[in-house]
Amino acid sequence: MQNKRILIYLGHPAQYHFFKNSIFLLMKNGCKVKILIKTKDILEQLLKEDGLEYTNIQSTPRGKSRMSILIASFKRTLAVIKEVKYFKADILIGTDPSVAQAAFILKKKSITVLEDDYAIIRNLARLTYPFTSCILVPNECDTGPYEKKRISYDGYMKLAYLHPNIFTPDESVIKKYGIHGKYILIRLAQLSAHHDINIKGLNYKLVEDIITQAKKAGYKIYITSETEIDEELSPYKLKIRLNDIHHVLFYADILISDSQSMSVEAAMLGVPSLRFSDFAGRISVLEELEYRYGLTYGISTDNPKKFVKKFNELLSIHNLKDEFSYRRQKVLVDKINVTTFFTWFVENYPESKKIMKENPDYQYRFK
Repeated sequence: MQNKRILIYLGHPAQYHFFKNSIFLLMKNGCKVKILIKTKDILEQLLKEDGLEYTNIQSTPRGKSRMSILIASFKRTLAVIKEVKYFKADILIGTDPSVAQAAFILKKKSITVLEDDYAIIRNLARLTYPFTSCILVPNECDTGPYEKKRISYDGYMKLAYLHPNIFTPDESVIKKYGIHGKYILIRLAQLSAHHDINIKGLNYKLVEDIITQAKKAGYKIYITSETEIDEELSPYKLKIRLNDIHHVLFYADILISDSQSMSVEAAMLGVPSLRFSDFAGRISVLEELEYRYGLTYGISTDNPKKFVKKFNELLSIHNLKDEFSYRRQKVLVDKINVTTFFTWFVENYPESKKIMKENPDYQYRFK
């Protein structure tokens, strides 16, 4: 449907990557798109690099306490309401409670798009799900007591921007940074999301052990981090254009991380990943990628020895990249093209919701 006015709120860099290609397609098809963001990690820089217009409705990073999170959320809701009225949006899209709440108050349609299980984001869900019109999630995700609002699809959010029809790795990108040969990418996340309270991940000692083992096996090491890293690790820090990270990830032999998002990204690219996190064993999407496709491995932070052992096992696999590229092909055969599906779903909402409720297999037209 042309001329539809769509407001999209982005609260995280991974959300921008998911929505980006659909935003361009929606605009190409005649829709008017308004982008709202908050200051979060590298999010604003990514939009600037791609030349997209946006409005930052939370320019100052919030505190990490529960009260700070709630106050910031309330302020965002007021800001979204203001923007919706000015833009005259027909439909609101995002993950944040402010989107669903603003739509509910203004009697607008809203789509909540995410891939987290209800048990992981219970507090966020309680502030979002009662107010949203639709919850769009991968098949594996649990939406708790809000099944009636759920529309599920056979794919992953990360596949929306890393599907081979969308993303083409370019070796010249990594060469311009002097990256070549066998290398391992280490990703250190800043755990500050609503669901990250009391969650632990990689520490200096463990990273040091991984670097030692990797060097013995003939690998170079590159570290990408959302925060400042220990001075002793600074020689390994990767300084690149932000939008080039997926090219660097594609050509890596292994990803070591405490980031759930980048672990899924690695799986979409056929790169083996090993994550050290208290979220290990708790996230349905990653569980499927681990136990159905064998593309990633999660180790809890109470078992660092198991983590190092698993890393050494990966190093010992003959033709590691070929093996995991083969495993990735199974994902690509099984799953739909998420970008084309999501673009169709938004353009034709709410009729698309009705179609998917009555015939979930309709989505396989987007293979």
